[in-house]
Amino acid sequence: MTFLNDLMVYEYLQKALITSIMVGVISGVIGSFIVLRGMSLMGDAISHAVLPGIAISYMLGISYFYGAVVAGVIAALGIGAINQNSRIKTDASIGIVFSTALALGIILITKAQSATDLTQILFGNVLHVRTSDMWITAGVSVFVLAVVVVFYKELLIATFDETMAKVSGLNTRFIHYGLMVMLTLVSVASLQTVGVILVVSLLITPASTAYLLTNRLPVMIVMSASFGAAAAVAGIYYSYNHDLPSGPVIAIASAILFVLVLIFSPKQGLIWPLLRKVKRA
Repeated sequence: MTFLNDLMVYEYLQKALITSIMVGVISGVIGSFIVLRGMSLMGDAISHAVLPGIAISYMLGISYFYGAVVAGVIAALGIGAINQNSRIKTDASIGIVFSTALALGIILITKAQSATDLTQILFGNVLHVRTSDMWITAGVSVFVLAVVVVFYKELLIATFDETMAKVSGLNTRFIHYGLMVMLTLVSVASLQTVGVILVVSLLITPASTAYLLTNRLPVMIVMSASFGAAAAVAGIYYSYNHDLPSGPVIAIASAILFVLVLIFSPKQGLIWPLLRKVKRA
């Protein structure tokens, strides 16, 4: 009961829990589209590409949010530019931008480290979340959820049948880059919770877990958001009680949910074919 008692008393713990839940929800929502569009590697690339922007923001003494968003958008545009204007394929384009941004980020962090400790940005420490960070996350959450609700039909068509989307007059390139902007915003909002290194765990794992349970996008989005929030709550609870960093614990909690569903899912579970073989024997 220590966690619940402290939750009623300490404001920093309340902010940590609220922020984590919001991050889990929006990561699950955007992650659903990322997984279905086969863009998991893009999510990983952008989540790491924000690193130079974070370091520069600290050097300039401004909020890391602005630098991270600019860096993420530049990375998304860079990947698209390389892919569309050369013979280089998408995966190679992502690898080039990803590795370059990560290398630049490490160099800049080395320069900024004397003035500011950026370790928590790499691995996350939601217990140190500030009120301003919580409100930024709330703003990002409202924006992302509103965009998904308003443009759900367009996102649905573009995700499952890009050819039909083009025939219907939809600007698929605009939808793609719009999704990249939202992915960047979610990645930045997740930094305090799971850090740059583990952002992809909240973007991909809950959505993949939900994908094993349903073939319907609305259900997948709701389930993915729920799994993301559940992993965040479980991670905060365990990390607080055992004095562990929140990011890795949240990532592990999300992975545990995935493994459980992978094994016991009614349709996709690994255990049911084995049981049927046993019954036949």
